[in-house]
Amino acid sequence: MLDTLAQEFSTTTFLPLGILALRLAGALLLCGLIGFEREARDRPAGLRTHMLVGMAAAVYCILMLELMNRGEAWGDGARYDPIRVIEAVTAGVAFLAAGMIVFSGGKVQGLTTGASLWLAASVGLACGLGLWALALMVTLPAITIVWLVGIAERRLQGRERSG
Repeated sequence: MLDTLAQEFSTTTFLPLGILALRLAGALLLCGLIGFEREARDRPAGLRTHMLVGMAAAVYCILMLELMNRGEAWGDGARYDPIRVIEAVTAGVAFLAAGMIVFSGGKVQGLTTGASLWLAASVGLACGLGLWALALMVTLPAITIVWLVGIAERRLQGRERSG
C-alpha cells in the first residue's frame, strides 16, 4: 500500500519541475499585470481573477504536453488532439467572460473586463507552452490598451459631456 502511494507521488514529468514552475510563475506574473489595471479601476474581475485564469490556462497546456508525451507509451489505443485543450480553455473562459458583461441603465458594461479575461487565458496558454516571446508580445500591448487607451477614452468622454 505504501509503495503504491509512494509510486503515485513520485511520477516524473516530461518537463523538468523548474520549467513547470517558471511557466506557471510567468502566467501568474503576466496575467497579474493585465488584471492589475482592472483591479485599479475597481472592476469585478481584477488581479486575482486574471491570475487564476492565466495559471489555469497554463496548467491545461502543461497537462496537454504531458499527455502528448505519454501518448507514445499507450500505443495505438490512445488518440489525442492537442488543439482540443486550446478549444476547451477558450470556450470555458469565454463563458466566464460573458458573465462579466451586463446591460444596465441603457449601457453595456464589462466588455473590457471580459475581453481581458479571455486574453489572460491566451497568455496563460502561451506560458504553459513555453512561448515566452508571444506571451510578452501580448501582455505589453494589452496593458497599454486597457490602461492608456482607457485613460484617453475617459478624457474624450469628459470633453464630449462638457462641450
